[in-house]
Amino acid sequence: MDTSCVRRIAAPLFAGSLALGVLAAPAGPAASAQATTPVAWTAAWGASPQLPSTGFTPNWSQEGFSHQSVRQAVRVTKGGDLARIRLSNAYGTSPLRITGAVIARTSQGAAVEKGSVRHLTFDGRRSTWIPAHGELRSDTVRLGLKRLESATVTLYFAGTTGPATFHSQGWADTYRAEGDHRADTSGAAYTSTSQSWYYLSGVEVGGTEHRLSAATAGERTGVEAEKGGIVVFGDSITDGFGSTPNTDRRYSDALAERTGRPVVNQGIGGNLVLNDSAWFGERATARFRRDVLDQPGVSTVVILQGVNDIGFSEAAKGPNPPDTYKPAPVVSSRELIAGYRKLIAAGHAKGLEVVGATLLPFKGSDHWGPHAAQVSNEVNDWIRHAGEFDAYVDLDKALADPADPDRLNSAYAYEDALHPDDTGYRVMAEEVAKVLDR
Repeated sequence: MDTSCVRRIAAPLFAGSLALGVLAAPAGPAASAQATTPVAWTAAWGASPQLPSTGFTPNWSQEGFSHQSVRQAVRVTKGGDLARIRLSNAYGTSPLRITGAVIARTSQGAAVEKGSVRHLTFDGRRSTWIPAHGELRSDTVRLGLKRLESATVTLYFAGTTGPATFHSQGWADTYRAEGDHRADTSGAAYTSTSQSWYYLSGVEVGGTEHRLSAATAGERTGVEAEKGGIVVFGDSITDGFGSTPNTDRRYSDALAERTGRPVVNQGIGGNLVLNDSAWFGERATARFRRDVLDQPGVSTVVILQGVNDIGFSEAAKGPNPPDTYKPAPVVSSRELIAGYRKLIAAGHAKGLEVVGATLLPFKGSDHWGPHAAQVSNEVNDWIRHAGEFDAYVDLDKALADPADPDRLNSAYAYEDALHPDDTGYRVMAEEVAKVLDR
C-alpha cells in the first residue's frame, strides 16, 4: 500500500479540541443559514477509510457504483442544530464525482423521516468532485439531531466511481438503489444491502444540543459532553467484530451511553500498529493524524491495539493461515512499545489525553502461541507500570477467565476466543468509563 501520497484537501479540515467554522449561505428552507458566528464543531460519528478490498466479507468496494444511490444510517453521539459530513476518496486513483448528497433523520431500515430531508451542498453547489486521495467536508446544514439518534446520509452517483474508498466492517446495513433515490423518504427502492460504509468518513455536529431524556439516552448528567469527545482507536476489537449487527453494541456505543460524551470509533479490523496491510488499512502510526488528530472537538484518545502485530505470525504457522494475515513479521515488545510511543507523542503534541488499554487475553485463538504470549505479557506490564500513557485501562484483567487468565472469560467471549461479544464490549466500556471518570 502506498502511504507516501500527499493528502489533497478539497475543503478545510480543522482539528483540535474545538474546530470553528462559519455557517454557509442558505440553499433553501430549513437548509443552510448565513451567519458570521463561529460554530464549535464536534465529531459525532466516524469510520476510518480503507483501501478497496474483499477482506473477510463480500462488499461493493472493488466494483464501486454507477447510476446508483447509496444510503447509510449512522448513530451520532452528540446532538445539535447543525450538521455536516466528511467524505473520503483517500484510496481513489481518480477524481470522484458526487452528483448529490442528502442527510435526514433515520426512520427504520432504509427509510427516513418525512420532512427531515436536507440537500447537502459543497461550497454552495449540490454536486462536487473529490480529488484522488482527497477528502471533503460539506457545507453546514440545519438539521436538529439528538444525541444517540441516527442520521441517514444518501449519496448519488450518476456516473461510474471506480473502486470505492470504504470501511470494511460496519456491523450495520448500508443500502443501495438503482438510479437517483437520494430524496426518497421510503426505503422501498433500496433492495441491496452491504455491511460496509462507503466514502462516508464522518458526521460532525454543532450548534445547540437537544437531548433525549436521560432514561432514553442513558445519560447521567448534562456535564459529561463538556469534557470533550473521545476517539477509540484500534483494531477489530475496537471496530466491534463479533457484536450483533444493526444494534449498536460495539464498545464505543456502550461508552457513549455510559459517559454522555461524544465517542468516535476509529477501529479497523485486522489493523496493525507497525505495518500497512492491503486488507486492513494503513498502520496505526500512519493513520493516527487523519483518524484522531484531525477530529474536531476531541480531548481524549483510548488506544487498544497490538494483538495483530504479535498474532499474525502465530496464525501463519497454522494449517490454513488466512491469506489476509499479511504482512506477518515476528514483532518484539520493544518494537511494539516504540510504536505506542509515537502515538503517545503525537497525541500529546495536540494536547490530547492519551489512555492506553492492555491487550485482552487470547489463548485458544489462532493468534495465540509462545512468542505472542510472551510479547503480550511484556507489553501489558509496560502499559501498567511505565507511566507513559496518561492513564491505562486493564482490560486484560477485567475480561480474563479467573480459572485461566490467558483466556477470555467465556461469559464475555465471541466464538473465536479472540473477540468479546456484546456483553464483553459493555464490560470494556464500563472499565474505560471508570478510568475516564477519575
